[in-house]
Amino acid sequence: MFTGIVQGTASLVSIDEKPNFRTHVIEMPDAMLPGLETGASVAHNGCCLTVTEINGNHVSFDLMKETLRITNLGELVVGDKVNVERAAKFNDEIGGHLMSGHIMTTAEVSKILTSENNRQIWFKIQDKSLMKYILHKGYIGIDGISLTVGEVTATRFCVHLIPETLERTTLGSKKLGHKINIEIDPQTQAIVDTVERVLAQREAALEALLPKE
Repeated sequence: MFTGIVQGTASLVSIDEKPNFRTHVIEMPDAMLPGLETGASVAHNGCCLTVTEINGNHVSFDLMKETLRITNLGELVVGDKVNVERAAKFNDEIGGHLMSGHIMTTAEVSKILTSENNRQIWFKIQDKSLMKYILHKGYIGIDGISLTVGEVTATRFCVHLIPETLERTTLGSKKLGHKINIEIDPQTQAIVDTVERVLAQREAALEALLPKE
């Protein structure tokens, strides 16, 4: 599990490309190295990956076909940066919201509005069926960052970013058309799905009581 509070950014230093598989190596920030072992979980742009090798501050991770298909990690090239967060521990402060590190889809940056000390970014989600889980003032994970949803339309939503978020994460460098990873808040998803199921059952029960023609 993760908190959505990005602990830093890491540069991608090498990629070993194979059919439907890739190993990439990042230069992990020194502050995140203590206690890091192979088998540990580290979120890259919100996607939970497993440490496979550690050489100083160069840390390796394997990406399977499904990860490359669903997330933006397969589009990275050497020199790109990713948001990184180590797995949460018991007694850690949850400054964001609990996140699983399981990316559900991606979204494209469709509009950027900048004003003094603020930035509003609009996203167009790839899987439109997930829009029902994106609610005004609800939580959402964007490239591993726990954020509060701003305005929502039928096909798009926005978030408001403070200078600290822009400085500490990769969102400050995003431009129109860039792809970001999306993790839907699981609690919101559970509530929406439960309400839909209850309403469907109620509608089915009412239809059963209606006289048959």
